[in-house]
Amino acid sequence: MPLLPDSETDTDPSNVQTKVVPPRGARLLLAREGLLARLMEARRQRCVVIQGPAGSGKTSTLLAWRRELLALNFDVAWLSLSADDNDLECFCHCLQASLAEIDPTLVREAGFLLGRDTGEMALEHWVITLVQSIAGHGRELVLMLDDLHHVQDPFIIQALHWLLDYAPARLHLVFCSRVAPPVVLARFRGRGQVSDFDLRDLRFSAEESERFLREQLGSIDPRDAAVLHELTDGWIAGLQLFAVDLKAKQGGRFDRVQVRDPGAFASYFEREVLVRLAPEDLRLLTRVSICERFCASLCATLLGQPHAIARMLTQLTRLDSDNLFITQVKSHDQETWYRLHPLLGKVLHSRLEAEAGTRPTELHAAARGWFSAHGHLDEAVRHAVKAGDAEAAADIVEACAYDLLNKGNLSQVSGLLRSLPAEQTASRIGLQLVMAHLSLYARNYPAVEQSMAELRRQHAVLDRNQRHVFTVLQGSLALFKDDTEALLALLPALLAIPDDADDFAYSGRCNTLAWLYMYQGEFERARAVLKDGERLQGSPRRSLVGRCFTGMSLALEGRTTEAEHLYREVLEQAESQGVAYLIVSSMAAALLGMALYEQGDYEAACQLLEPRMKLLQRVAIPDSVLQAMQTLATAHWLAGRHSEAWGWVERLEQFACSYNLDRLLAAALILRMRWAQQGGDETQADAVLQRIEQFDQSDGPQGAGTALEVRIIARRAASERRLHQGNLQDAGQQLQALIDTSRQHRRWRRVVPMLLQLAVSEHGLGRPREARELIMEALRQGHRLGLVRSLLDAWPGGVALLQAWLEDGAPDPVLAFYTRRLLDIARSTAAIQAQVTDADSPKVLSARELDVLSLVARTLPNKKIARVLNLSPETVKWHMKNIFYKLGVTGRDEAIAKARDLDLKLPDNTAL
Repeated sequence: MPLLPDSETDTDPSNVQTKVVPPRGARLLLAREGLLARLMEARRQRCVVIQGPAGSGKTSTLLAWRRELLALNFDVAWLSLSADDNDLECFCHCLQASLAEIDPTLVREAGFLLGRDTGEMALEHWVITLVQSIAGHGRELVLMLDDLHHVQDPFIIQALHWLLDYAPARLHLVFCSRVAPPVVLARFRGRGQVSDFDLRDLRFSAEESERFLREQLGSIDPRDAAVLHELTDGWIAGLQLFAVDLKAKQGGRFDRVQVRDPGAFASYFEREVLVRLAPEDLRLLTRVSICERFCASLCATLLGQPHAIARMLTQLTRLDSDNLFITQVKSHDQETWYRLHPLLGKVLHSRLEAEAGTRPTELHAAARGWFSAHGHLDEAVRHAVKAGDAEAAADIVEACAYDLLNKGNLSQVSGLLRSLPAEQTASRIGLQLVMAHLSLYARNYPAVEQSMAELRRQHAVLDRNQRHVFTVLQGSLALFKDDTEALLALLPALLAIPDDADDFAYSGRCNTLAWLYMYQGEFERARAVLKDGERLQGSPRRSLVGRCFTGMSLALEGRTTEAEHLYREVLEQAESQGVAYLIVSSMAAALLGMALYEQGDYEAACQLLEPRMKLLQRVAIPDSVLQAMQTLATAHWLAGRHSEAWGWVERLEQFACSYNLDRLLAAALILRMRWAQQGGDETQADAVLQRIEQFDQSDGPQGAGTALEVRIIARRAASERRLHQGNLQDAGQQLQALIDTSRQHRRWRRVVPMLLQLAVSEHGLGRPREARELIMEALRQGHRLGLVRSLLDAWPGGVALLQAWLEDGAPDPVLAFYTRRLLDIARSTAAIQAQVTDADSPKVLSARELDVLSLVARTLPNKKIARVLNLSPETVKWHMKNIFYKLGVTGRDEAIAKARDLDLKLPDNTAL
């Protein structure tokens, strides 16, 4: 059940904007104190259901209630659903756009899961991510879903179930529908968490009917008002229809025909109202019935009078002011948009189809042209398909797809593709390439491989730009699979992409080439390629991605301070650009987190990275995921939060195994081995080393690249194990070889800690002069690069060695100052660790343990807790063991009772 891309988040098409802004209908509202009072009493319910037939005043009631909630400082998100929204992608897109109207950060992470998270639990994970963001929102939030009867898709219904199940205390859902909502609410009704309002509540009383008619008409005989109330039974649309009819008759009599349902409404409207409309008004309203929304310029086009925009605007304004069943809807663009009353729209559309001499397909074609010319691509494609011109629809999509991908608008690309007939996407190579890139961004590598095999069979018919894009696709796949060997094989094709290639192909070429050059130790060449990729008219987003790669090259070379400055600039610019730049800001954050940790600010690194990790894990390249998870693991370990540290190592292992990323798995294992050594678990350390050494026994390529990186990690692990066991001679020889290789490839940040480890070996072998020279070199290089943690984390005894070197009389005052700073940071860290250890009493739980316990209090099983917190079941078990130990209990019920006794405050206001 793959989810497809995102929300306002990255596209925010204008048609969605009209759905997430409440319709302008306040002037039709009638003050109904009793009904509003009951609704206000229900404002904190988990769910409120308002059910009634078309025209029964559901939307007007919601608008009145919304106004009262806003006055109480509630946030109210609005979504008007239509038949087009009975599609999982479209629904998710619209729901996110609705929440983004309250606060774009509420949907930031969830939005990026769409189109990238394609696993079996993708939809549930998307809902959980939304819920977790909402849980951190500081105010009560009411989500109003109007016209929910349009939704029957089982996946959407399941999403609504999860939204209800996982809703935090501050989230309240309102379902407004013509029929019973498809969501099963029995469990919540049994808990008293649902309030229901039906037609009996919505119908006007006799007094309200008379008041409504008087407000509409100015005056009315009470006896006539009583008759109209009887004819409509208080049905609001019927009363409105009679009011419009009486206005048109200018005080004339009304037909005594009962109008209590949509069928009677349509018949009466056709017979009594439409015939009295001016011909030009009827012609206008009939033609715009093909559109979900319309404006003056579009109306002029549909009427074949493209220059009559001013007259159309005057006509629409008059129809709106006359209450003739059109409603103005707000939008963020400069046009004034309107919608037809849904009942009237059906009547007029039926009339259009029966009208002689009028072909709806021609109107759809005209609408397609207008929407396409004005940049409303989603609606242009929809009208092209309804006009029977699937070729034109596919042309629109193919023409804009790469530009949208360049801008990060993956959701719009995916939505446009889904709106096309399947035969169009299957027959067009350009669209196949676009779909393959979407599969790549979703990490659906089997689908990418399948697409690539098909494209290779058709390679002879690819045009020049399609061949470039295909090359970039292959290179991007190699990058995502951490495979420099595949990129080396592709190098001639990448170099053959010329300077005049389109921005998508050329920037993709530059980024993949730069990554390859980095892992060959050619950092200047990598940065030169990235600089060449900068174009004055290129995509700003792509430019920021290139700057991230530039920062990565600096960090790999060891120039951490320079990299940090660049990451900060990119992060600031990306975050100011909105959700389409999230992948850029996440990449910059991952790399900045590593730089912060290196400078000793590990708490800042955790605060920066942890909120972004779900997103990073799904959208970032392996390098970014590795840097972020490694940083979090070591930062938590350094702070004394060992269970959190182990959790991040486990997540890194799981990610590496899921995508066969040996480099990331080796990096996770060497952390396991180091921590096992520190904890005195020699058996575990040996077992982990055996796993790591398997990476050094493969017959893979021997040149520079990621395969070499894996072998170096394996050999570092072996040398550190020997050093720990006292086999100093072998450890020193292996370290010297690794230092030589790292120098050859200019990996200075890796050289510095190994120099200090080699000094430990030399010192242990009774060669103090050699040890002192190695310490000097490590400090000189570390000071040049601005390193802190690389030196302090190099070896458990390394700090004592630095202290001894300083006490023996440092020959260089600058290096002496640098060493004192390192030692001060080491002492500060040790003091914090001591405080954490002292505080770790049975009454203190970590933040993650409190998260777990809050979900235990909701009776969620371990597997469900794992999904909610994005952990593995094994990690949840680890946390449960810690919780039981710290609270001195043996089971879940005891843990909840103990937490109540200790008055522990759990997240999301969970009641114990």
